[in-house]
Amino acid sequence: MIELIEAKLNLKADFSDKSEYQYCVSDLAEDENIHSLADFAHHKNISRLEHSLHVSYLSYLACKKLGLNYRSAARGGLLHDFYFYNSHITKPEGGLHCFRHPFIALENASELFNLNDLEKDIIVKHMWPVTIRPPKYKESLIVTFIDKYCASMEFAKYGSKLHVVQDSPF
Repeated sequence: MIELIEAKLNLKADFSDKSEYQYCVSDLAEDENIHSLADFAHHKNISRLEHSLHVSYLSYLACKKLGLNYRSAARGGLLHDFYFYNSHITKPEGGLHCFRHPFIALENASELFNLNDLEKDIIVKHMWPVTIRPPKYKESLIVTFIDKYCASMEFAKYGSKLHVVQDSPF
């Protein structure tokens, strides 16, 4: 999984970071629903799984460096876009995608995984300031900013140069 992130972002992670990150998300990485995110295009030629891994790993690194809850940041980052429809074609019930998908992601994640309050806040607040309520925790704010950074990089830098990975990144 880390190898995919390293290749796409040109990151060099040390062995302890790789192992610790994988431990933080190991129960999520075993779930086939997480793997199914590879089937959905997200930004240009980036799959939703690739995007979520980028956000998750960079959030893990930032929160670890800042002495914050890096485990929950990694988990919330991986689950922040945990919905199962093509947002470029399908519109969710009850509103626009940008407003609804954080709640859909939280509902889906809550059905499958045990989440703490921090992880729930990360998932539901990651679209701030588009969504009105600001993040409650520092980790949520960090994941929010990293999500924006990753999306910007995926659009601007990588664009059509990347191919959706069909093999499991785990």
